[in-house]
Amino acid sequence: HVQLVESGGGSVQAGGSLNISCTVSVHTYIYSTNCLGWFRQAPGKEREGVAYISTQGGYKYYSDSVKDRFTISRDNDKNTVYLQMNSLKPEDTAMYYCAADNRCYYSNFALQESCFGYWGQGTQVTVS
Repeated sequence: HVQLVESGGGSVQAGGSLNISCTVSVHTYIYSTNCLGWFRQAPGKEREGVAYISTQGGYKYYSDSVKDRFTISRDNDKNTVYLQMNSLKPEDTAMYYCAADNRCYYSNFALQESCFGYWGQGTQVTVS
């Protein structure tokens, strides 16, 4: 049973930074074979993919809305993926979800919800 647990969300002023993380409860080897993504959903809007990272971190992809502000990274020894968010804007306010799957893609298709079979419960980020 794969469980993803996000943490680190909170409230921050516009222009500030926040680092959220997601720990995956699965054997470390299994974790290292999964590609990971971060998604977000604002009230009244559809969930959108914002960042993606390959198994060893060599390939990363960002949505245009967060490119150059957000950085995704992973620590395969800790089964954890991170999203460092800088220069936050009020429009970044949303519930942020991490997702995992052992199918990996190397194009903008990677940020589709259908690419991921495992999801966390989310962590709220509020920017005012």
